[in-house]
Amino acid sequence: MAAKKSAGKTVTVQQVGSPLRREPSQRQTLIGLGLNKMHRTRTLEDTPSVRGMIAKVPHLVRVVDEA
Repeated sequence: MAAKKSAGKTVTVQQVGSPLRREPSQRQTLIGLGLNKMHRTRTLEDTPSVRGMIAKVPHLVRVVDEA
């Protein structure tokens, strides 16, 4: 059974905080989002798992655009 993909729902996030002196799980969350250096941006599929990852590190990322 194949899962249906959402058509065109994306969210763009930018890293605005450093993972230095943070919990290792927060650094791993940033890596999972595809962010590892300051001011990098990624456009990701808007799924509940991505939203949960963003909610875990709101002090380190900024949502730039929701399309």
